[in-house]
This record gives sequence, structure tokens and C-alpha cells, in this order.
Amino acid sequence: MDNHEDAQKMVERRKLTFPLSYGIDAKEFATMTGAFFDDQKGFLHATSFIIRPDSTIENAVYSTGPIGRLVAIDTLKLIEYRMKT
Repeated sequence: MDNHEDAQKMVERRKLTFPLSYGIDAKEFATMTGAFFDDQKGFLHATSFIIRPDSTIENAVYSTGPIGRLVAIDTLKLIEYRMKT
């Protein structure tokens, strides 16, 4: 939902090395992907993915509120576990 300028600021601030999307219509995106769009608040709720080196999805979390999201330590533990198995 960010515009190009805000997306570029995020890239620079976080020193990101991967592409970001910007300028999307949140409702249309939710319809196409199944993401949760909050009609009352007018935004998408967090969606997190852990992607394997072969580009397949290892884990996905779709949140509809402030809890139930991936946090860094849990994500790292899951990745470490999966790398061992």
C-alpha cells in the first residue's frame, strides 16, 4: 500500500537487498491472495512467510490481529530446526 517514495525509504533505512512491492490496492490484493483486509481500519494485517532456498514456502502465518505473528527468535529457531531435519 506504500507509495514508491515510502518503499524506497524503507529499502534505504533497513538496507534491504530484495525488491519491495508498492502502490498496490490493498482490497484487490486481499481478494487475489486471500490476505486479511480489515474493512473497518482499511489495511491488510500482517502476513509472514519463511521461504526455502528452492523458493517454496516452508511456513506461512496470516494474522487477523496483533497476536499470532512470526517474531525473529521463533523464526530463527524454526529455520535452525528445519535445517537439521
